[in-house]
Amino acid sequence: MAVHEPLRTNVARARVEAFRDGRRRERTDTVAVEEPLEIRVRGEGDPEAVQVAVTMRTPGGDFELAVGFLFTEGLIRPGDVRRVAYCDDLPGPEQRYNVVSVELARPFDRSLLRRNFTTTSSCGVCGKAALDDVEVRCAPVPDGPEVPASVLCGLPERLRSHQRVFERTGGLHAAGLFTPAGALELVREDVGRHNAVDKVIGEMVLAGRLPLADRILQVSGRLSFEIVQKAAVAGIPIVTAVGAPSSLAIEAAQRLGVTLAGFVRADRLNVYSRPERIEES
Repeated sequence: MAVHEPLRTNVARARVEAFRDGRRRERTDTVAVEEPLEIRVRGEGDPEAVQVAVTMRTPGGDFELAVGFLFTEGLIRPGDVRRVAYCDDLPGPEQRYNVVSVELARPFDRSLLRRNFTTTSSCGVCGKAALDDVEVRCAPVPDGPEVPASVLCGLPERLRSHQRVFERTGGLHAAGLFTPAGALELVREDVGRHNAVDKVIGEMVLAGRLPLADRILQVSGRLSFEIVQKAAVAGIPIVTAVGAPSSLAIEAAQRLGVTLAGFVRADRLNVYSRPERIEES
């Protein structure tokens, strides 16, 4: 299904002038790599692939990112993907690994491309129209598991301990998929918090493991509408974060049946929607 993805560096070296106690000195720092990734789709019978999106990302998990993005945006369904590969018809080796083509086992409906999917490493497009759109293609999440609050309070530290690139750079977001008992199944990092979520969900799409009705998504940073939307499309019932949710994220969670918890710490958390899934402990 997927052509082997080459091992690429996700960190780079940069010369910096550091000031300590008012004194200047030169040193080398490790920073996270950020590069554009173009996502293309080729449906069955199409003579060529069509460009769908360009996103700024950290290399690594590019195939999962592409598939996760297409799935959470409602452009493909589980089982649609026949092959994922880098485009090999591009000039220059520096571009070859920045364009991913997803080939489908069915025709691709290009009318689904109602808006320009050009995003950045910050949050993507939000708004009432986006919320109405996701409700059309995403049923509310079923009841799902009930989880002790103490389990959720332990997730940020478990996620943090597996952020290998963040440990070196301090510059990446992370998304982790956990069981109701708090066991970590999968963690992915990226300069974009929504990219990290797409990498996690894309891997589950390719593994044929959706919907994720008995899993918890923990993210670093804050909770945006886009993260809630992606979780709901994947069937994830509980989404937690160390940061705050936005107003639209809360509204989306309430309408889509997602339990949303923010400001998660070792001894506390705030639940903004569907609190019945969280048990006292």
